[in-house]
Amino acid sequence: MTRALFVGGTVDNAELDLEVQGRQPPMHYPENSGAGRPRYRLHHVGMREGEVAYAVYGAPEMADADIVRISDERDYPRRFSAEPQPVQPGNTFH
Repeated sequence: MTRALFVGGTVDNAELDLEVQGRQPPMHYPENSGAGRPRYRLHHVGMREGEVAYAVYGAPEMADADIVRISDERDYPRRFSAEPQPVQPGNTFH
């Protein structure tokens, strides 16, 4: 189980469990909204023992530096005993 953590937007500081089952978290949340509105984008993940422990999603209007700052303030790596890794196109986490 991967914990999704949200930074900014209407669901700031919200959390939910994601069933990723051997694959990386989706690049956007929700994955397929169909609403034509921007979705939260996957910013970085926390790796623990080769598994994705958490995934940080940032609101579309937020700058990367703000997402990093807020994530640092919330101390996700310590909370989940995980090492943060940035998400870049083509990254896969195993």
